[in-house]
Amino acid sequence: MSDIRRSILWVIFGLSMVLIWDKWQIHNGQPPFFFGSSQTTPTASTPANAPAANASGALPQASAGGSASAPVGGESAAPVQTFEVTTDVYRLVFSSEGGSLVGAQLLDHAAITGVDKGEKVDPLTLLQQAGDKTYVVQTGLIGGAFPNHKTPMRWTGTTKSLADGQDTLDVAFASEAVNGLQLLKTYTLGRGRYDIAVKHEVRNVSEQPLTPELYVQLVRDSSSVTTETPFYSTFTGPAIYSGAEKYQKVEFKDIDKNNASFVQQSNDGYVAMVQHYFITAWTLADGIARSNYVEKVPNSTNLYRVGMKIPMGSIAPGESKAIDTPLFVGPQLEKVLESMTPGLELVKDYGWLTILAKPLYWLLEKIHAFVNNWGWAIVLLVVLIKAAFYWLNASAYRSMAKMKAINPRIMEMRERLKSNPQQMQQEMMKIYRDEKVNPLGGCFPILIQIPVFIALYWVLLSSVEMRNAPWVGWIADLSTPDPYFILPLVMAITTVIQTALNPLPPDPLQAKLMWLMPIMFSVMFFFFPSGLVLYWITNNVLTILQQAHINHRMGVPLKFSMPNFRA
Repeated sequence: MSDIRRSILWVIFGLSMVLIWDKWQIHNGQPPFFFGSSQTTPTASTPANAPAANASGALPQASAGGSASAPVGGESAAPVQTFEVTTDVYRLVFSSEGGSLVGAQLLDHAAITGVDKGEKVDPLTLLQQAGDKTYVVQTGLIGGAFPNHKTPMRWTGTTKSLADGQDTLDVAFASEAVNGLQLLKTYTLGRGRYDIAVKHEVRNVSEQPLTPELYVQLVRDSSSVTTETPFYSTFTGPAIYSGAEKYQKVEFKDIDKNNASFVQQSNDGYVAMVQHYFITAWTLADGIARSNYVEKVPNSTNLYRVGMKIPMGSIAPGESKAIDTPLFVGPQLEKVLESMTPGLELVKDYGWLTILAKPLYWLLEKIHAFVNNWGWAIVLLVVLIKAAFYWLNASAYRSMAKMKAINPRIMEMRERLKSNPQQMQQEMMKIYRDEKVNPLGGCFPILIQIPVFIALYWVLLSSVEMRNAPWVGWIADLSTPDPYFILPLVMAITTVIQTALNPLPPDPLQAKLMWLMPIMFSVMFFFFPSGLVLYWITNNVLTILQQAHINHRMGVPLKFSMPNFRA
C-alpha cells in the first residue's frame, strides 16, 4: 500500500473519531461538536424562569440574604440564630431561618492554593452568607403559605460535634405549624463523608387534607472562582442531570436573557451548583417525579438558584409524610460522586473528550496509588502514553527524517525555479516520488494523538487532587503556576529544541510561522498550572529522545533547522 493511500486511511480514521465524539456529545446532553444544540428548551407550560403567579406553586420571593422580619403565616419576627456543627471533614453553619445550611468549610482543603502541606492555613469556605458573597442551601414547602426557608425553626438536635468513635451526627430543626403544616428537617452527617442524608418530614396538624410540594434549592451569586486565568476558564453555575437529557450546564448569562435551556420534568437525576473543583448537589431517588427550575432570585441583583419541586401528594389530618433528599457538599472526587448517584461524576467536566478522559484519569489514579505523588504520576502516565504510541510516532519521525534529508535539494530547487512555480511544483513532486517520501506522512500520526493529550490536559485541569499537591522542591501545588517560572522556561526550551529537529517547510513564510507559533504557545504556559506544564515538558522530552533515536538509526545527522528570519 502506498504512502498516499495510507495517509487517506488516516484521514478517514481521524474523521470517524471526530464523528464518534460528536455523537458522545449529544448522548451526554452537551452541544454537538458540529451542529446546533442538543439540549431541550423549556416548555411554555412550566416556565423555569419565573415563579408561578399564585401561591400554589410559587417559591418564596425574598432574596437569599433577606432578614427574617417578614416570616410567613403571620408569625412574629424572631431573631436569627446560627449553630456551628463540626465533623472530621466539615465545619458547618446552620441558620434558624428555615433551618438552612448557610456555611460550610472543608477541613481537608486549604482556603488558598500554593501552600505546603505542613503550613497551617484556614480551611476552604465553600458555603457562606456574608457581604457580597452568598452560597447557601435552602428547602421549604409551597402549595400554600406553608413553612419555607424564611420560616423561623427550632434547633432540636442534641450535639454539635462528631465525637471520637461516633460515625454519624444528626442535626435537626422543627418549625411551628403554619396553616396546618409542620416541617421537620434532619441532616445526618457521616464520618469522612461529604454526602449528607437530609430527611424532610411534613406533619398535617389541621383538620383537613393538605397537598404541599417540597422544594430543595441551591442559591449563590455569580462571582467566578479564583482559579481562572486569561488563558483558560472553568464552568461556574447551575447544572441539571436527567436520564433523558444527561448533563446540562446553564450559564448565568443565559438565565439573565431568559434563554436557559434544561430539562424541566423528570423522574431521575439531580440539580447542582458547580465551580472549579467543588460542587453542591441535591439528589433524589429514581422514580420520584420532580420539576427542575433555574432562575434569578426575585428582588436580587446577583443571586441565582437551581432546585427541584417535589409533589408530596395529599396528607390527611393527623398524618405525616417524609422524603429523603441526599445532599452533596464537597470536592469533585470522581469515585465518591459515582457512588452517590448516576451521572453525578459528570460535574467533573471533561467536555467533549470525556470518552478519552475518564480512562486516563483511572490510569492516573492507579499510578498515584503506586507512587503516592501526583507529580510523578503525571510523568509516568505520559511515559505510558508515549510508549503506547511509540510505533505510530516512529512512522511520523521516519517521515520527518526523510524530509530533513532531502530538504537541501528542495531548497536548492525552489531557489533555481522560483520564477517558474508550475515547474517547481512538478520537480518537487518528482523528488518526493523518487525518494518515496510522503510530505504529509509526519502529520497524520501526530494528529491522531492530539485528542488523547487534550483529554489528559482536561483531566489535570479538572482534578481536585492536583490542588495543593506537591511534586518536588519548590513545586508545592500542581494546580497553580510555578512561582519561579522554572518549569515554563524548561518547557519553552524543550519546545524550541523539538521545533528545531523538525524539517523546515519549503516556503520561507511557513518556516517562520512554524517557529513563532510554538514560542507564542510557550509564553501562555507561564500562567498555566504546574501539573499541566510538567505533563507538556515530559511529552516534549520523550518526543526529542525518540526523534533523535530514529534520526540516528536512519543515518540522518541530528542538527537544528533554523529559518532565515532576516529574509
